[in-house]
Amino acid sequence: MTPRPRETSDAEILAGLARVMQRRSPVELTLADVAKEAGVVPATIIQRFGTKRGLLLANCKAWTADVSRQFAAARAKYGSPLNTLVELFVGFSGFAATPESMANFLAYLQIDLSDPEFRAVLLRQFETMRDETKKLLDAAVAARELKPCDTAALARLVEQVNAGAMLDWAIYRKGGLAAWIRRALEALLAPYRFGKLWKSGGMRRGRAR
Repeated sequence: MTPRPRETSDAEILAGLARVMQRRSPVELTLADVAKEAGVVPATIIQRFGTKRGLLLANCKAWTADVSRQFAAARAKYGSPLNTLVELFVGFSGFAATPESMANFLAYLQIDLSDPEFRAVLLRQFETMRDETKKLLDAAVAARELKPCDTAALARLVEQVNAGAMLDWAIYRKGGLAAWIRRALEALLAPYRFGKLWKSGGMRRGRAR
């Protein structure tokens, strides 16, 4: 008997959606686009998610539920709390690596901010990211990578600088988004570091004070 083909998972469909979202605005995106990207028929998406709104909301919920796991995985990969922090936020920029995909991201963000159900999920997402960022900053202080500081306030600044860097890059369009975010975060963290001076594009050792 021929084995039954493996059914495409919800996660695979949502991954396909994420790729389409980089190329299509909310108005342009169709369930047929997503189905083609995920290798399923549109009826499968309708059966599992109902409408386009339902699909987008499921994606938002799935990303929010995965935030803590992503922080844990990055910590295991990079070890250093500060390296983890910078590499995580740089990696998060992959969803908007081109000016066109950034414009589409902002269009989807408008839905997140205007629809109460989406906004509630987005708020949980941001609260989780800020809490996880604070944990990394606390670990960096304990590891003497950072001077003692108000890590809650610094976590808020990390979030704000990251968002501002993305908008700046979308306007100036010089170099890549990942490098733009890296420079912004390095500049923010520089005054808090123990014995390290940051230069544009890299790090050098200095004398600890």
